[in-house]
Amino acid sequence: MWGGRFAAGPSAIMREINASIPFDKALWREDIRGSRAHVAMLAAQEIISAEDAKAIDEGLQAIAAEYEAEGVPENWDLEDIHMTVESRLTDLIGPTAGRLHTARSRNDQVATDFRLWTRAACERAEQGLIALQTALVTRAGENADTIMPGFTHLQTAQPVTLGHHLMAYFEMAKRDVSRFADARARMDECPLGSAALAGTGFAIDRNATASALGFTRPTANSLDSVSDRDFALDFLQAAAQCAIHLSRLAEELILWASQPFGFVRLPDTLSTGSSIMPQKKNPDAAELVRGHSGRIMGSLTSLMVTMKGLPLAYSKDMQDDKPPVFEAAGLLDLSLAAMQGMIAGATFNADRMRAAAEAGFATATDLADWLVREAGIPFREAHHITGAAVKLAESQGVALDELTLDQLTGIDARIDDRVYRALSVDASVASRSSYGGTAPDRVREQVAAARQALGMDR
Repeated sequence: MWGGRFAAGPSAIMREINASIPFDKALWREDIRGSRAHVAMLAAQEIISAEDAKAIDEGLQAIAAEYEAEGVPENWDLEDIHMTVESRLTDLIGPTAGRLHTARSRNDQVATDFRLWTRAACERAEQGLIALQTALVTRAGENADTIMPGFTHLQTAQPVTLGHHLMAYFEMAKRDVSRFADARARMDECPLGSAALAGTGFAIDRNATASALGFTRPTANSLDSVSDRDFALDFLQAAAQCAIHLSRLAEELILWASQPFGFVRLPDTLSTGSSIMPQKKNPDAAELVRGHSGRIMGSLTSLMVTMKGLPLAYSKDMQDDKPPVFEAAGLLDLSLAAMQGMIAGATFNADRMRAAAEAGFATATDLADWLVREAGIPFREAHHITGAAVKLAESQGVALDELTLDQLTGIDARIDDRVYRALSVDASVASRSSYGGTAPDRVREQVAAARQALGMDR
């Protein structure tokens, strides 16, 4: 390939460090697709003959059929997927294959291949998130009235509904979908035709190749085109944020599935047992989703560090751009599928959740709010009165609504028997009816809006 400049071939060390075919063979579909668009444009611009273009295109289609059936061979002497395809094309059609590389470089070729692959990875992530959203909305609708404790600092705070809790993750996933969509919009420009770094002297039609490959337009600056990996970083940043959300949900499922909580039973198909303790049912899928999030975030850091010090234009460091993106995309696809399966197949223990909400003085804020609303007491004073009530209930081993009226009036004479209407967990959640609140009616409204947005009722 580049032997005309060198008196001797590369050493074994150089051959091994230089070869990217073990991982960039994943780009073979994109590489052949880009080459077919390029050769069609060369023929249309009369840069090569129609006969040569036809032979090249038929050869590329034959290679695609081979790779689909048998996989991509790894010849490290050919370095990468681009030269692997071109070498095989030469085997099939002879020297005419050499015309394919007219008016392009491996620099713009790999930028195009990688951008196509990453765009498809964004689309897969969006579809995985929509499937997860569908599961969350379905289960939230089923549990709009299911009462559970809401936590801050992992301490019982206020009663909420399970439907409200699940819809919180729907909102996170909605933002994740928007981030992948934004990333796709920014990468909707085609680098092909930028050549090595300065463009080309051939009368190419970059709009034609951009359109053939599904891009809105060609990139505007050839130097930026071949050195840009923002599209990969955009994908990884969206993937890392999504992985954080998945990890938070996984952590809650792990806690909820433990015996002290007992809020949920995860599906057997996404759990494992113990080799020594027959009673165990381990939430391994959730734990692996939680673990994968660290690897996805590490992939983002890896590529950011690779890119941070590179001058324009292409440097060989950028060969290391693909492994972190490939790894993160694979882990994210798997994590989304696993989480969708866990949510769809989970069995929630409504009685255990309700008992936990009733046991943790979760309606203390409702008592303070009642004192403000019905007795006209300033909130800070009401907060102090409520704290005394909680202390008494705790010492008696009872819930707030199990304190007698005499006990409550002994704390503050302005309390009357109407307070009991505010102290049950049902009354508490029903009262949180502000927009975005946990009241069952509000949850049902949010579920209905989400179902419409997802097209679930069409």
